[in-house]
Amino acid sequence: MSVSSVGFVGLGRMGFGMASNLSKAGVPLTVCDLSPEPLNALAAQGVSIAADPAEVAASVDLLFICVPSDAESEAVLFGHRGATTGKTALPVIDTTTMNHGAALRLWKRAQEEGFLYSDCPISGMPFRAADGTLTMMFGGSQETFADARPYLDTMGEFIVHCGDVGMGQLMKAVNNIIYDVNIAAICEVMPLAVKAGLRPETLAEVLTTASSRSFASEYFVPRILEGRFDGDFSLRSAFKDIVNVQEVAARLEASLPVVDAMVSTYQAAIDQGFGEESKSAMVKVYEDSLGQKVRRPASTDSADG
Repeated sequence: MSVSSVGFVGLGRMGFGMASNLSKAGVPLTVCDLSPEPLNALAAQGVSIAADPAEVAASVDLLFICVPSDAESEAVLFGHRGATTGKTALPVIDTTTMNHGAALRLWKRAQEEGFLYSDCPISGMPFRAADGTLTMMFGGSQETFADARPYLDTMGEFIVHCGDVGMGQLMKAVNNIIYDVNIAAICEVMPLAVKAGLRPETLAEVLTTASSRSFASEYFVPRILEGRFDGDFSLRSAFKDIVNVQEVAARLEASLPVVDAMVSTYQAAIDQGFGEESKSAMVKVYEDSLGQKVRRPASTDSADG
């Protein structure tokens, strides 16, 4: 790897693993975050700690951002002591998930500040961020992609150049919408199957091995049976993918009936108070409708989250 100084802002559930892998690969790294715990952990690895994004930007040649939404990305770049106040020009790779329009808005403003902004949303659970096996969807020029590729390879296993700025976000949204449709189908059918007489354990065995097998079934079906609806990205926080695709569909005047049905279930789960729980909490909408929970026999109602 051709080593140069790298900055990383945002050390949450995904960002910490990504930054840690850069450090372990020997990349000179400067980081900042609002929480002291990940900073202390990385400092123990010899990583330099900065007080704010401006201080990070002043000392690096390439900046990665991994924060919850475009609002935080905007603050990192253009807010008080933001990155653009610390340096006159810098390549920025934003791994935050946001909609296509927001990425273009940040790109345009970054250009005005002399910054080279690219989007590169990520897909995978925190364990994949820690393992360095993320899927990363890059939107930006071929030249920037080539320069960034060694660092992306350190953090991810499947690296895809999706096109110009914003195309990474669009690809992430398309991937997640198909994933969400899969989860919604699982959550809709499982209570019906158990109500009709199938045992939850038998149902789980088939859904995770037969032709309906998917990452969604392998990951969420066991958790549904255990009554685990926390520890993952919440329904409410993941709703931005739906908005992203809906905006594109409206612009192209496209019909998405399957997606619309999924969105209805998604929204019903949020309206019924499950918005802070994981996507698999959609199953509760159908459990309540049928009066049939999908749990292992040993589970109790108190495990339902």
